[in-house]
Amino acid sequence: MSKSGMSRRNLLKVSLGVLGGTAVLAGKGFAQEKYNEGVVLNAGIGHDGHQMTAKRHNQKTADYFKDCDMNPMKFLDTFDYGKVTRLPGGEVQREYKIVAREREIEVAPGVIYPAWTYNGCVPGPTIRCTEGDRLKIHFTNASSMPHTIHFHGVHPAGMDGVFEIVPTGGSFTYEFTADPFGVFLYHCHVMPVKKHIEKGLYGAFIVDPKTPRPSAREFIMVMNGFDTDFDGENEFYTVNGYSNYYSENPIDIKLNEPVRIYLVNMTEFDLINSFHLHGNMFRLYRTGTKLDEYEHTDTVMLCQGERCVIEFSYKYPGMYMFHAHQSEFAELGWMGFFNVLPDVV
Repeated sequence: MSKSGMSRRNLLKVSLGVLGGTAVLAGKGFAQEKYNEGVVLNAGIGHDGHQMTAKRHNQKTADYFKDCDMNPMKFLDTFDYGKVTRLPGGEVQREYKIVAREREIEVAPGVIYPAWTYNGCVPGPTIRCTEGDRLKIHFTNASSMPHTIHFHGVHPAGMDGVFEIVPTGGSFTYEFTADPFGVFLYHCHVMPVKKHIEKGLYGAFIVDPKTPRPSAREFIMVMNGFDTDFDGENEFYTVNGYSNYYSENPIDIKLNEPVRIYLVNMTEFDLINSFHLHGNMFRLYRTGTKLDEYEHTDTVMLCQGERCVIEFSYKYPGMYMFHAHQSEFAELGWMGFFNVLPDVV
């Protein structure tokens, strides 16, 4: 229950324009009618309490993504490989720049949230490298509060981002060798950790094996939530930072195309989050650190900070939903579609 006495489910009905009965979900020229308890996804509530027009919403969204130099569709397959140099011993060195700063972001139509960000976006950039690479992550704190970066994986104690707290205006360089391969995460580790994470200071960290995985269409999906009324529980749930983005903008994939998703759960204030794929099954690699062992399923539950790699392809064309298998999460923004394109004759 929010401080105003409005439940999260009722907040959804107001902020995303749930009208009950039949609705139309629009995206890339596709329309799906008669989706029970549908959501009108091109409307929202502005700060003045009046319904936001589609034109105004689209302009605000465009302005936000312009400032961030990113949108959830672009974020899906954007990986930061760093500045690459070859060391005298033959090792590959990758250098990255990450800046913590505060900025307002839009997390749903007309819903503005005062976030703490890495490089201006929530989630932060997806860092990618190969096992054995030497990494240097140059961190600058341009915010008004102390912050750090804690990387999951193997590294020296002095690079753990727990005791090396960086004050406002300060900087620190994390140096370590990427080990082992898999999908990991990074986040601020200043107390209270749950607040620093929930406010937006997190991102994904992918370490590829030295022998490349089989070729596939690759996506990063970071599951998260936003406590927009600051009551200690989430009012919106998203993948890659914007509520219902992939419902409005379905992800095009080809028939029989191998798809690989690096899935990371960074949801605070809820113990678990989940991913369910419609009309299909996927190979589930826990943490992605073993390639010879996997489960075959259509739903995975992840605790806070847990992650996995899932792989699949579709046998039949059409529009297929994916979403959290907690109904409330799905109804509060964690929902999307894959648009499986038929073979072109």
